[in-house]
Amino acid sequence: MKIFKLKHLVACIILAQAPNAYSEDLMTIYHQALEADPESRAAMINMEITKEQTQEALGQMLPQISGSANWSKNSQDTAAAGKNPAKNSTYDGTRYYVSLNQTMFDFSKFWNWRRANTVEEQYSAQNIAAQHALMHNVVEKYFGVLEAEDQLYFYQTERNAMAKRLEQTQKQFAKQLVKITDVYEVEARLDQLKASEIEAETIVVTAKESLKELTNMPFSDLYKLRDSVDYKPLDGQLEQWLEVAKSENPTLAAQLKAVEAAHDGVTVQKAKFLPEVDLQLNYYDTNTGYQSSNLGTQYSTQVGAINVSVPIFDGGVSIHQLFESQHKLALAKNENEAKIRALVKETSDSFLSSNASVRRIDASRKAVASAEKSREANESGFKFGVKTVTDILNAQQEEFKAKRDLSQAKYAYIKHRAHFMRSVGMITEQNIQEVNNWLQPKSLVLPIEPIEKKEDKTEIKSSI
Repeated sequence: MKIFKLKHLVACIILAQAPNAYSEDLMTIYHQALEADPESRAAMINMEITKEQTQEALGQMLPQISGSANWSKNSQDTAAAGKNPAKNSTYDGTRYYVSLNQTMFDFSKFWNWRRANTVEEQYSAQNIAAQHALMHNVVEKYFGVLEAEDQLYFYQTERNAMAKRLEQTQKQFAKQLVKITDVYEVEARLDQLKASEIEAETIVVTAKESLKELTNMPFSDLYKLRDSVDYKPLDGQLEQWLEVAKSENPTLAAQLKAVEAAHDGVTVQKAKFLPEVDLQLNYYDTNTGYQSSNLGTQYSTQVGAINVSVPIFDGGVSIHQLFESQHKLALAKNENEAKIRALVKETSDSFLSSNASVRRIDASRKAVASAEKSREANESGFKFGVKTVTDILNAQQEEFKAKRDLSQAKYAYIKHRAHFMRSVGMITEQNIQEVNNWLQPKSLVLPIEPIEKKEDKTEIKSSI
């Protein structure tokens, strides 16, 4: 017994001297996810693509200048005809051509440029939405791991307490102080806790893999939630926050830009029925004619022209493109309405759930204190014969359930709060840092011992 305790003491000293470099906090995980997240990178690339498309649309309205040059060595043979002898001549040929075209009237190009600008703004908003989604996912999955680990810890602690209770009950049965049915009941509850512990272990592994998916790299121990966190309700009225969400949420802003772009797309198709006017300036210089024939001198030609193109009939292509763009506009409006409704529900749920979590935390704290007193009272009553083993087990079960509920309420508050900040478009890296300040390095605690060991165990209080 003394040797076993001495080994634990040495292990604690070694761990206490080890640096906390192997513990990772929320900001560390966030920066790792920021570098590894493919969706954020894809959103950034899409935004850059639309910027180039905007420049392409602008370039179509700017002067289009082209030029060509040709140098040739020519040999011309002329067959004899009548009194004219056959001739053979060799000459150098040159041709120079420069053309400038400038659109003067083409509404389809102008509105296509307007549409490209709107699409660029749409993808810029989507890029912001992807960043907000990453921040929310980091908080959600980080605290998902902590919650799963805490639930596992409580089940392990309860299982150890139940194992100790079984040992005590068996000794009392040997002294004929309790019935054999009491022993069986404790054993049954211990088996139930083992099953719950196995399930909790699976949830921990799943939560860690979910967090690892964001960073694409393994992580060590995570910082834990402090006991001294002040859980405050969200300020303001829900109706005010709904208006903020409608004006600031980047996902909704992107959808509004999509509607605007679809509207511009309709205008582009309508403009294709209008005449197109462009200015053309050409300069042509050559000493060769048709089929590179020798002109004998250098000719220069300058041309200035205004071209007018009027669409008459294209087989119905333009009219069906117009109908298609109108259907796309209607589709974008419907998607916008759906996103507004979803945003209202999301904002309302997260706002109400955050504030409800604050009240739940307060109630759970009181429930833990009451459950501890109830368990202690039942243990005292059992000594005087007024309480049974079942009463003690029920009280102990309620105590651990209250502790698990308190832990879940704390993490629910943080998750709902992050969800709310995302829905109103106000989640930032400063919010991540604020939540990060609620964390502390993992406490150095003794590992939970297997239930087969018979040594006395000291219950370790949770750090949350």
